[in-house]
Amino acid sequence: MGTFTFFNKASVGLSLLLAVSTACGGAPPAQPVPELSDQAFIELLEQRTFQFFWDTADPGTGLIPDRHPSPSFASISAVGFGLTAYVIGAERGYVTREQAAQRVLLTLRFLDRAPQGPDPVNATGHHGFYYHFLDMKTGLRFKNVELSTIDTALLIAGALTCQAYFDRPAEAEIRAIASRLNERVEWTWAMPRANRVSMGWTPEEGFNTYDWHGYMEAMLLEFLALGSPTHAIPAAAWPEYTKSQAWATFQGQACYQFGPLFGHQFSHVWVDFRGVRDAATAALGIDYAEETRRATLSQRAYAQANPGNWKGYGPNIWGISACDGPSDAVLQVDGVRRTFLTYAARGAAANGILDDGTITPNAAAGSLPFTPEVSLPALKEMRRRFGDNLFSKYGFLDAFNETFPEGAPAHHGRTIKGLGWVDTDYLGIDQGLILGMVENYRSGLVWRLLRNDPTLRRGMVRAGFKGGWLDTPAAKKP
Repeated sequence: MGTFTFFNKASVGLSLLLAVSTACGGAPPAQPVPELSDQAFIELLEQRTFQFFWDTADPGTGLIPDRHPSPSFASISAVGFGLTAYVIGAERGYVTREQAAQRVLLTLRFLDRAPQGPDPVNATGHHGFYYHFLDMKTGLRFKNVELSTIDTALLIAGALTCQAYFDRPAEAEIRAIASRLNERVEWTWAMPRANRVSMGWTPEEGFNTYDWHGYMEAMLLEFLALGSPTHAIPAAAWPEYTKSQAWATFQGQACYQFGPLFGHQFSHVWVDFRGVRDAATAALGIDYAEETRRATLSQRAYAQANPGNWKGYGPNIWGISACDGPSDAVLQVDGVRRTFLTYAARGAAANGILDDGTITPNAAAGSLPFTPEVSLPALKEMRRRFGDNLFSKYGFLDAFNETFPEGAPAHHGRTIKGLGWVDTDYLGIDQGLILGMVENYRSGLVWRLLRNDPTLRRGMVRAGFKGGWLDTPAAKKP
């Protein structure tokens, strides 16, 4: 089966042809872990994952690291997930409401006051957008990264979640800052080409040549831009965005084709697509929640078919998405030439496969509300098989690869006797996906909060969505 290279944030250029031994790796084998009920496991997973955001945020800026415990810059999208996490933590009682509100205020005040402008060094953002990565301590642009439209959208979604949740008189500043951040994003500025929002901009080169369109994680971005109270993009942007969506059948499931599962999940953290449809999904007789269910089941079926003959794949070990990987290398493993990658947007779909044997738990967790009957057993099996080597202080580490051989040099992570490679980092955006979807599976909290957000509702209506909760008037805000 051929491969298709999806968007990859890492540089994948190193290729080494090595013959490797089966020497023992640098970590002990997994120890048996106590069996937990489904409810107890979900509670443990949610609380540990929440703690990642609570513990790793910078005490001065509130920024969330891209990864941990490796030294890291901040990820502006992880900050959006973090803001959402504080709401979940307050609701679940992991922290008090007052503690959560203070953490949200710390973060929002910093973002509100951080310098915006065209300066390539001494700015956090420009035109209301934020740079993809920021220095954890100063909040200024990290190296030469792009001003990111999608990462800004994820940040704004987190701010709007806080605005909806913190509705008491004493919490008015949270709501005011969230409104300011939302209103100052100049979506129309980020449209150098008709009816399309650009993926990014840099002071050095201007807008890049890539725009958001097709089926992917940017549905949320389109809704926020269409519904902006100050800089709304034209209504024609939605049909322009969707016209290149690719519908096909993969592993027995008819759905929109986008290989990495995160593209079927990120927008769904905040947007409840159940029962609401645009023109495209109405014509197909489904909604985007059903689409995600089918895409998830197709990935599970792909793992069971296992055309690449990767170790470990099966009914409870599946989930290919953007994540860490062991190494940019070509290795001989049991007489077979295998290509491995570090960070990559791995995926499996009818329009392409990028699979190096790496599984990420966030892929199964990100579909919990849609496929609990297969996602929950998968997560429990990953914990059972790998124990504390994979499920540790902050829940699931980012990824594992059972085919990667013991003793082979890894870019990061470690090899474990009998288990292959396991990551040693947590990634902020993947932790956020897990936490948000666990809570939506348990209570629908984030979905309920954002149903009442006027920006999101206006954007979805302008995109032509109808039915379900959109037909019910939004609750008034304080």
